[in-house]
Amino acid sequence: MEQEQKLTADQIIKFLEERNFKELKEELENLHPVDLVDAMEELDKKQRMLVFRLLSKEEAAEVFTDMNSDMREELLEALTDSELKEIMDEMYVDDTVDVLEEMPANVVDRLLMATDEETRKQINTLLQYPEDSAGSIMNIEYISLRKEMTVADAILKIRQVGINRETIYTCYVTEKRKLIGVVDVKDLLTAGESRLIEEIMDENVIYARTLDDQEQVANQINKYGLVAIPILDHEDCMVGIVTVDDAMLVLQDETTEDISIMAGVSPNEDSYFGTSVFQHAKNRSLWLMLLMLSATVTGEILGHYEDAMAVMPVLITFIPMLMGTGGNCGSQSSTLVIRGLAVGEIEFKDIFRVLFKEIRVAVVVGLMLAVVNGLRIYIMYDQNVMLAGALGLTMIAVVSMAKCIGCILPLLAKKLGLDPAIMAAPLITTILDTCTILVYFNIVTAFFHL
Repeated sequence: MEQEQKLTADQIIKFLEERNFKELKEELENLHPVDLVDAMEELDKKQRMLVFRLLSKEEAAEVFTDMNSDMREELLEALTDSELKEIMDEMYVDDTVDVLEEMPANVVDRLLMATDEETRKQINTLLQYPEDSAGSIMNIEYISLRKEMTVADAILKIRQVGINRETIYTCYVTEKRKLIGVVDVKDLLTAGESRLIEEIMDENVIYARTLDDQEQVANQINKYGLVAIPILDHEDCMVGIVTVDDAMLVLQDETTEDISIMAGVSPNEDSYFGTSVFQHAKNRSLWLMLLMLSATVTGEILGHYEDAMAVMPVLITFIPMLMGTGGNCGSQSSTLVIRGLAVGEIEFKDIFRVLFKEIRVAVVVGLMLAVVNGLRIYIMYDQNVMLAGALGLTMIAVVSMAKCIGCILPLLAKKLGLDPAIMAAPLITTILDTCTILVYFNIVTAFFHL
């Protein structure tokens, strides 16, 4: 562990400059592939190639899988066909598919040429599934057992084929490709060698379908604490598994996408520094333009109340506070509901429960804000009770309205098949700005007969 932490990009460069390849190779063997990729990002193209060629076939395949698309493309330009074939042979099929999906067509052709015919067929099968489906991220390499096998036979099979499987912790019992049970390695190791698999297998199997949404499958793995989940096709035949590491990547990507949408930015698969300035501007400008144009409605409404503001100019000073409070309250509710929808805690059928809870929260919060704000206005504006009362009532109404809109819109978006994240801070705030102005001026004009 100490060696892993000490080996930095600067030390790798020093080894290369001194041409001390033997010691560097030994150090690299103790470094985790992910940490090595991080270090290689700080090296130039020539140095990366030197380091990569010092790795064993197995290590090279893991490092290649963990690289970003730019580093992979750069590496592929320098690798020979034989070197590329060695790497592809060591990679799991689902990882190979992930790499292919990020590469340009000419690079994909070269990668496919480096694989054998059987692997190519498996890759093409996975590529045919929809992009966000369980089938597109599943691994077709898993341990399959028969119910009539003994524990000793099962352990022998794991020893024979386990080296080529991504995970061996859960084995799947199939009959004519139909999934009939699962067995953990722990159960195999603690059971008598003569016992049949049928006797120790668990027939209550949690599974997913090839066309299920990958986020839904990842949430299933998270919910049930699985190492992997079996994937069945439309004929109930087992075709692969989705492992927990793939599920983590899916949840990370989905979270990144939701955060981008909630911030009013078009989702982007590249890293922050890997995205050009023009692309950043393009991703952000569309939302900003839509929100800017929609804000003109608020301006038109304000224009409608010019006479009231001319009679009582002081009314203008409270607009930013009310709009800001309304936007913040709506954002709080929408964020909590979006999070609840994402983790499966809230569903559309819960809309009235959610609404009832948010109304109660709004009453409590609104009363607290109204009292504090009313006292402030009473002190600062010559003990004007009418003004303090009007603003207090407006505050309660705005908070209640904001909480209701903030919780309802994400649920409606989900029901309509849209991403609830679009109903986050930017859009909610813009909608509430307009509603706040309407509520505010209707209350003050009624109070002061303007």
